[in-house]
Order: sequence, then structure tokens, then C-alpha cells
Amino acid sequence: MLILSLDTKKCMNALLLGAAFDSFFFIEGEITTFNTFQIDGRLKKEFYRQTTDDDSLAPDREYALWKEQREFCFSIIRGKRAPLNFRFILSLSSPNIARMLEQNNLDFSPADVQGLYLNFRYDGTHLTCTTGTSMNLFTLDKSLDEAWDKMAQRIFAKQEIPFEVM
Repeated sequence: MLILSLDTKKCMNALLLGAAFDSFFFIEGEITTFNTFQIDGRLKKEFYRQTTDDDSLAPDREYALWKEQREFCFSIIRGKRAPLNFRFILSLSSPNIARMLEQNNLDFSPADVQGLYLNFRYDGTHLTCTTGTSMNLFTLDKSLDEAWDKMAQRIFAKQEIPFEVM
């Protein structure tokens, strides 16, 4: 686990206006402005079956992608006043988890990994991102945690988002 203090303006632009995190799964979010808006990122397969019995219209994944939620979240945040706070939990998508395991020569299968998370939290003045890993098995091996922490730092550096490790 790694806590990064982020340049708020540059990260908000990348997160809400750019495509930097579009391929990530959107797990959940909460935005507090004049109300608190809670958003569950789980896809509701029955929504896609309302007009047809064809399951092929439903995406073959459990969670929405950030690119599918980004504009909605931005519409809540946008305005003259900054939100009081927000939090977004994003996870590396399944294909990207498999690719990351392979690139880092890690001894885990994609089925062993429940998620590799970026937890964005804005408290009204500062924006931080905490990395996290969740496994479907018990292990004392921290190689995945270390690889994910390094990859998260590369993601922010590639997007030219200044950060400081806390």
C-alpha cells in the first residue's frame, strides 16, 4: 500500500476531463456537494434485458468502466464551488491485471487477484490516492503489492501528474 499526495488540479483534469483512467473499472464512488451522492459501480445485467431476452447486450464484466461514469461524476462536481469531498475507487481491469502479472513475472494467476485498486480521496483541500491489492487467496508474498505500487507511480508519471509519496 502506498499513499500519494497528488497535484489536485492536474489530477482532477486527468481524472475527470481526460482519458487517463478510462480503462479502469469503477468500483464505487461518493461525492458530497449540496447532497451526498453514492454510486455503485456494479453493472445491473437486468437493465440490459428490459427490452429483450438477449444477454449479449450486457457487458461481460461485473463493473462499469470509469469512462462510462466519468461524465456523470463530472456533472455532479462541476460548478462554481468545489465539492466538500469525494472518493472514487478504481480497479485495474482484468485483462490489464493479467498483463501486469506477466510483465512482472509474478507467480500468481489472474484468478488469484481480486483487484488492484486506486483509492482517490479529496477532503476539500487535498487529493490523495492510496493503492491497494486484494487477493482471492492467503499469501505472505508481497511481490504483487510492490509491483502495483511501482506501476501506480508510473501511471501518474506518464500522465504528468505530480505526486509525493507520503
